[in-house]
Amino acid sequence: MREDLLFRLRSRSPHELWLVIVDASASTRRHSALSDAKGLLAQLFDDAYRQRARLALLTASGRAPNWQVQGLKASKDLRHWLDGLGAGGGTPLSQALAEASQWLERRQRRLPAEQQRVLLITDGRLKSLPPLQPLNCPTLLLDIERGPIRLGRARELAASLNAAYQHLDVHTP
Repeated sequence: MREDLLFRLRSRSPHELWLVIVDASASTRRHSALSDAKGLLAQLFDDAYRQRARLALLTASGRAPNWQVQGLKASKDLRHWLDGLGAGGGTPLSQALAEASQWLERRQRRLPAEQQRVLLITDGRLKSLPPLQPLNCPTLLLDIERGPIRLGRARELAASLNAAYQHLDVHTP
């Protein structure tokens, strides 16, 4: 009977971190690519909230990448950010990937049990494909390139990052 009254720590699984890198350059406006990706992001934010995952959001547009959220618990407030997400300017994607890699490494040293995953949303329309190092966690590249002429660089980018590849228009169950 006394054993039943003893305090027991709940076993806790390690926290999950979902890093989302969004290419919001001008080219992603074509053919509603970014608009449709926003629907997927809304679902992802809801899933993260329900699963109590932590989120980090990094946008790549203009001259430099910009952190929106860095490792906070997912919340409903992300909908406001998503509603205001627009596209324009250049594609500082290689800078965003380098910054994300460094940030993930620092975080991994600080929180070694955390399960990290990366979702990279891009159309792959870069002037040149720079040499890149794979991120140190499972990575999925979601290709949002659309239109009659597709360069297919997102698939090459996924291969160089050792990331899984998926096109936005291909529904997976």
